[in-house]
Amino acid sequence: MADTITAEDPLTGEEIEIPSDVEVGEIVDSPATGAELEVISVDPVVLEEAPELEEDWGE
Repeated sequence: MADTITAEDPLTGEEIEIPSDVEVGEIVDSPATGAELEVISVDPVVLEEAPELEEDWGE
């Protein structure tokens, strides 16, 4: 099993485990809500809700 670290889920306040080799910009899933969380910082690890991407339909 890969090494993990803990970070606070910004939606629930709970500590969640994420891979220790996570990088800024990666998306991880919240185990409690299923929401996508973006890694904002790695030292310390900071997560925030990932923005919803809007369709541009080629515009």
